[in-house]
Amino acid sequence: MSWYRNSVFILKGLKDYTKSGYASASKQFCEKDLDVDCNGKSFMITGANSGIGKSLAISIAKLGGTIHMVCRNPKYADDAMQEIKNTTGNPNVHVHLLDMSEPTSIAKFAKKFIEEHESLNVLINNAGCMVNDRQVTEDGLEKNFATNTLGVHMLTKSLLPLLKKSKEPRVIMVASAGMLTQKLNVDDLQAEKMKPFDGTMVYAQNKRQHVIMTEEYAKEYPEVKFFSMHPGWADTPAVQNSMPDFYNKMQGKFRTPEEGADTALWLAVSKAALEQPTGEFFQDRKVVSKHLPLACTHSSQEDHDKLMKILDDYFSQFSE
Repeated sequence: MSWYRNSVFILKGLKDYTKSGYASASKQFCEKDLDVDCNGKSFMITGANSGIGKSLAISIAKLGGTIHMVCRNPKYADDAMQEIKNTTGNPNVHVHLLDMSEPTSIAKFAKKFIEEHESLNVLINNAGCMVNDRQVTEDGLEKNFATNTLGVHMLTKSLLPLLKKSKEPRVIMVASAGMLTQKLNVDDLQAEKMKPFDGTMVYAQNKRQHVIMTEEYAKEYPEVKFFSMHPGWADTPAVQNSMPDFYNKMQGKFRTPEEGADTALWLAVSKAALEQPTGEFFQDRKVVSKHLPLACTHSSQEDHDKLMKILDDYFSQFSE
């Protein structure tokens, strides 16, 4: 089955996820959707110092939005902040230093942010990692899970009180169609049983978790719009560093970071996105399937509930 999933995924990717796929899909876009005024609205973007995150920050800053960049590396963050300000002429760009693999730090950051800010209109969970050898954090968590799944849950749930009292609140998960190759494995979230460890597979599992988390958030918090999305295969430092073989093979076929960011931008700022169903998975501004045909990747509501219970237990543990 994994051979089938991977084969269908690659064929679909070459057709839909590449630069040519974007060119074809974008013919159906309504460009007026992005002709919006974001003055007075605030946007938090994790991993905003490079790639898709920085592209989103630049585009939203051009529309007048206040940008809160959540980044781990102070130098990269400050350099990117200055570039965004200089490029857009928007002075309302702020850096917050945070390691998304540290759940206690995330809880403290969110508490302080809520105390200091009256609103947050949009949270874009963009930051992520693909660690190709199994690493364990100081909290005893596998690094990919800690960053990509638990970190996202900690930040999203911690900021929900602020989001819920803000105008037209939205949460966007920058996921990946790589999750199409994976069925949720709630019994091995930390890849302890995976022999040998496969960072690409763990990352795809994390992205499957994102899509399920988006569904479950949407059910629990109807006053907030939740969306997950696939950026396509975009030319970013993360892809180059984490998947060098894939990066070299795909030269000339990658989307630009701006093309990769387009759907997340549309979901974050457009009025049209507010008319879309919450909890869905998007690609090129359209709702798309969360599963490949005949791939047997559907999971039960029981497993979804188990995933959210595990994440909520961690949330309680690290928020104390």
